[in-house]
Amino acid sequence: MIIAIPLDENKKDVCVSFGRAPFVLFYDTESNAQEISENPAAQAQGGAGLKAAQFLVDHHTNILITIRCGQNAAEVLQAAETAIYEAQGGDAAVNLAAYLEGKLELLSHFHAGFHGKA
Repeated sequence: MIIAIPLDENKKDVCVSFGRAPFVLFYDTESNAQEISENPAAQAQGGAGLKAAQFLVDHHTNILITIRCGQNAAEVLQAAETAIYEAQGGDAAVNLAAYLEGKLELLSHFHAGFHGKA
């Protein structure tokens, strides 16, 4: 199973913005391998959430742990059967451990998107 977490510039903390996160942590639960990739959607003129969602789908992501997510991106992820869990802010490693321990909940609210405003 592949778990993705959007990361801030420090490559440690969960980024508040899914689509515009500078980096994404990919964690493979079968091999315990971690990879941090640049998010190609971070500098997009528009549609960053959709582009970031497709990036995760292309990486065969099963789980996304994020603070917030736009409706359009959520629809792409859900169509690909990627579950979206709500991060508790702060350190990505803490959120990853919380998910693996069954302590995170599914994200239940998706915003309309910022459409280039944030």
